[in-house]
Amino acid sequence: MKTASDKAAIRKNIATYLVLTTLFCLPIYYLCARKGSLSGGYSPAGYALMVMWCPGLAGLLTCRLRGIPIASLGWKWGQTKYQLWSYLIPILYALATYLVIWISGKGGFYNHEFVAKVAQGFGLTLPDGVMIFLFTLLAGTFGMARSLSSALGEEIGWRGFLTPQLAKINSYTGTSLWMGLIWSLYHYPLLLFSDYNSGGPKWLALVCFTVMVVSSCFIFTWMRLKSGSLWTGAILHASHNLFIQVIFTPLTVDTGNTKFYIDEFGIGLPIATVITAYIFWRKRKELPEPEEANT
Repeated sequence: MKTASDKAAIRKNIATYLVLTTLFCLPIYYLCARKGSLSGGYSPAGYALMVMWCPGLAGLLTCRLRGIPIASLGWKWGQTKYQLWSYLIPILYALATYLVIWISGKGGFYNHEFVAKVAQGFGLTLPDGVMIFLFTLLAGTFGMARSLSSALGEEIGWRGFLTPQLAKINSYTGTSLWMGLIWSLYHYPLLLFSDYNSGGPKWLALVCFTVMVVSSCFIFTWMRLKSGSLWTGAILHASHNLFIQVIFTPLTVDTGNTKFYIDEFGIGLPIATVITAYIFWRKRKELPEPEEANT
C-alpha cells in the first residue's frame, strides 16, 4: 500500500509532466492559431509533427528532473499478440463505422477523384478496385512507419509516462477517464483555432472528438497495463490515424452531410469506440497490479 508521501511524489511527477507538456505545446498552439492550420514550419506537416512530439519530450525531461528511470517508460516489446491486436483494433472499429456510413448512404463509396490521384501517383493504369486494394495494402503496411514516427512522440508521454503514473493512484477506470480528459484538452486548441476539424460545427466536433478520445483511452490503458509496453499505444495510435485519416476518410464521398458522420469529428467513430471501450472495461479484472504493469 502506498503511503501519503508516495502518493504526493506521484502527484508531483504528474504535475511536472503536465506543466512541461503545456509549456512545450504553447508556442506551437500559437503558430497553428496564427496560421489557422496544422501545416507549416519546416514541412507541410511540420506543426503537426512538432506538437505530437511535445508529450514525449516532456515525459523524457520529467524523468530526468524527477529521478525516474527512463527504462520504466515501457520500451520493451512485450508479447507480440498485444502488438498485433493494437494494429487490428482500430481497423475493426473504423471499418465497421465506415461500412455503416457507406451502406446507409450518409457517405458514399468510393471517391473516384481520390482513386484517380492515387493511380496517377503510382503511375499505374489499373481497375479502380485493384487500385484501392493496392493502395490500402501499401498504405496499411509501409505507411505505418511514417505514422509511427509521429504517434511515438505522443505515446512516449501519454502511455510511456503518464498512464503508469496515474495507474499508481487510480483504478483502471479512473486512469482511463483522466487520460481521456487530458488527451482531449491537449487537442482542443488545435480543434478550435486551427484546421484540425471536419469543417462542421465546432461544438459537434468537440463533443464527438471528446467522446471518441475518452472511450479510446479505455483501450489504450488496458493494452498498456496488460502488455507493459508503450509500443501498444504507439501502434494503436498510428493505426487509428492511418486508417481513418489516410484511407477511409479520403475514400468516402460527401453525399451532403457526410462530415457530420465521418472522421474523428463525426458521430460514427464515437459510437464504435464506446462499444469497443465497454468490451475492454469488462476485461479490467485481467489487468495486473499497477506496479507490475509499470515495470
